[in-house]
Amino acid sequence: MSDSTTPPAPGRFRRFRESDFFYAFTRSPVAMASFAVVALLVLSSLLAPLIAPYNPFDPASLNLMNGFTAPLAPNAFTGESFLMGTDDQGRDVFSTILYGMRISLFVGFAAVLFAMVLGITLGLLSGYFGGWVETIIMRAADIQLTFPSILVAMLIFGVAKGVTPVEYRDEMAIWVLIFAIGLSDWVQFARVVRGATLVEQGKDYVAAARLIGQRPTTIMIRHILPNVLSPVLVIATISLALAIIAEATLSFLGVGAPPTQPSLGTLIRIGQGYLFSGEWWILFFPACTLLALALSVNLLGDWLRDALNPRLK
Repeated sequence: MSDSTTPPAPGRFRRFRESDFFYAFTRSPVAMASFAVVALLVLSSLLAPLIAPYNPFDPASLNLMNGFTAPLAPNAFTGESFLMGTDDQGRDVFSTILYGMRISLFVGFAAVLFAMVLGITLGLLSGYFGGWVETIIMRAADIQLTFPSILVAMLIFGVAKGVTPVEYRDEMAIWVLIFAIGLSDWVQFARVVRGATLVEQGKDYVAAARLIGQRPTTIMIRHILPNVLSPVLVIATISLALAIIAEATLSFLGVGAPPTQPSLGTLIRIGQGYLFSGEWWILFFPACTLLALALSVNLLGDWLRDALNPRLK
């Protein structure tokens, strides 16, 4: 018979609110502000079909007479006004930012996920087995580190796009972009996981797992991996900001997202052509959105790194 006076176990949400992690988060104005900005931008992009006044990819909703309308100013021909103005094709800049941000965020999250899976796998293999496996993986990582990531991504994107059939290039451009950015960013995950694996595999619980005959894959996934995830999550958060910037850079240079799927980088490239002709808003608002998104994610990653650092506790 249970004791009715025993207090019920606290729920997960309550335990999270009472944790040191949540306490540190609520005591950091920078972390809270960064999280609020990231959450607002991500939710706005996900809810773009409900929030955006227009669908910028629907030709039926465009009116060329609305072209080059300044923010909040009525158009001279139609009398319509737009929060952030319109571009040369009469598309609402606010709507294009919401839809373009969806592409940038999708590419960023998918590229980081791909780099994280590849880096964790190679890092576990090199740290656990050592020998020639470690030599090959780490020498490949060292060679890649001698080149800037953006150049590696451009090279991979160019090669992958070159072998893609012409009729599928626009359809596959986003996936090729994810592959290029992810393949240029796996090294830091692999090096961190390798170092952590070298430390963990010398501990007693790994020796006990080997003694009872568990397979190397089981030991790496079930025992070692959970203990090396903390630094990986920090790197992933910071890499997300870099991946979003990389996508914007490639799209700005014309080797990223196709014009039929304009991301923030594509919108900045379009607006750059009209900056000195007076239509500043076409460039200004997409650039500010990209800056706010990348900076907020980066600041959140910096705080997460400090919060999970045992030396600072």
